[in-house]
Amino acid sequence: MNEVIKAIEERRSTRSYKPDAVPKELIEQVMEAGTWAASGMGRQSPIIVAVTDRALRDRLSDANRRIMGGTEGTDPFYGAPVVLVVLASKDVPTHVYDGSLVLGTMMLAAESLGLGSCWIHRAREEFEQPEFRQVLADLGVSGAYEGIGHLALGYTDRPTPAKPRNDGRILWAE
Repeated sequence: MNEVIKAIEERRSTRSYKPDAVPKELIEQVMEAGTWAASGMGRQSPIIVAVTDRALRDRLSDANRRIMGGTEGTDPFYGAPVVLVVLASKDVPTHVYDGSLVLGTMMLAAESLGLGSCWIHRAREEFEQPEFRQVLADLGVSGAYEGIGHLALGYTDRPTPAKPRNDGRILWAE
């Protein structure tokens, strides 16, 4: 079977991670793959922020929990040791789609490297907050960026079985 199709069919959202650190080389490979995602008119507006600092990761997790209305102690990142945040320039009309493609591409790259991943929402709301706008400013990011999503990343603790595919999702207009 084609390796890309194999990764597509075997990828699952991971909702339980081992605490093991992910080597920087693997994180870089996942991020680099994201930079190759298609983007509207080739503008390449999305940026990817790798959060490996535990304190910042936990601040993001707590903000995300509050936004979703989760109970104290809930970790929306499911214990993942790495969080990749995808943001895209609001000045680009296709920024949400472009950032979504980056996230999808990184999920497939993670699968191909033996890593688990899960797309986590609420990045838009987080990065509207001054605290996280300052994180971007500290990284040298200027301009109007919208948080598109997070990618929780790490080694899978409990694999998720595949659900059967729903019928009637492929149509032909011949």
